[in-house]
Amino acid sequence: MPERADLVSVDDAAKPLFFGVDVGGTNIKLGLVDDQGRTVGYHSIPTDVEKGPDAAVERIAEGVDHVVRQAEAEPGDLARIGVATPTADIKTGHITTPGNLPGWWHFPIRDRISELCGKPVRYSNDANAAAFGEYWSGAAAEYHSMVMLTLGTGVGGGIIVGDQLIEGANSLGGECGHILLDPSDDARVDSFGKVGSLEAYCGAYSIVGRANDAVDAGEPSSLASIREAGREITPLDIAKATESGDKLARKVFADTAHYLGLAIVTFVHTIDPEALVIGGGVDFGGPGHPLGEEFLQLIRDAARPRLLAELRDNLLITFAELGGDAGYIGAAGLARLEHHKDQ
Repeated sequence: MPERADLVSVDDAAKPLFFGVDVGGTNIKLGLVDDQGRTVGYHSIPTDVEKGPDAAVERIAEGVDHVVRQAEAEPGDLARIGVATPTADIKTGHITTPGNLPGWWHFPIRDRISELCGKPVRYSNDANAAAFGEYWSGAAAEYHSMVMLTLGTGVGGGIIVGDQLIEGANSLGGECGHILLDPSDDARVDSFGKVGSLEAYCGAYSIVGRANDAVDAGEPSSLASIREAGREITPLDIAKATESGDKLARKVFADTAHYLGLAIVTFVHTIDPEALVIGGGVDFGGPGHPLGEEFLQLIRDAARPRLLAELRDNLLITFAELGGDAGYIGAAGLARLEHHKDQ
């Protein structure tokens, strides 16, 4: 893997060091992070889901050792490890039932990694870890509370108040995509069979679904030619069509921002956070991109008029900054928080 230019040398790093492991369906990201949230070493390995979780944790342990040695850190510098996976049971340290990790269900990943690495492990849900990464050293680093919405295939998120990540009694705190957005009996249905959730309107499959429904209804659009060519419409297709002025695509784009703005109103009136951060891959180009910046402004325009004045005037609504690094940085940050509380 090419050397990253943004790494902090171990000599300049603030000790102790913490390790973040972000387990995804395709890759596992491994990062050595210092006490200020800066990356000292990084490595990525294929998840190889079909080989099973036992093989994966062995390669994770090897990867941790590899990154520590490559960074020229002393083994004693590493205080604790943070591990983030989809659908985590925080109390037991088990993966529960993630759809992208078949054969891994109910595996005791926290304790197995702790045994192989010889370090205590802080376990978390991947979306929560990403939110904590943005809170600790990303877009909300200057604030004391935040809500993050991650837009991908589904809609995830995380809530932090003070240094406290809201994980809930059943490890399902911060499941932002499952709040009720539309109470109508004929509202859209998400992949869990729930009617009217935020994910049913703003998950990638939901955005594409709304576009397909409009094409099926006979609304003229360049998107129809994609299906006529035998290909499925993607969120990227919708973004490109929006940029080209396609009326149907632009409505889907604007409606997505509107739905997110409505959801933000609920979160803000419930939690009163200082920052609301939008992350994930379905951000229409994200920060610095003209369409991404328009998307963010439409979200703000939908949310702000519906907020109490005190909340409207003091709330930051912005894009995430850490990208794909947020998960391992946040996992390491949660390990750091636990370590310092134990001292």
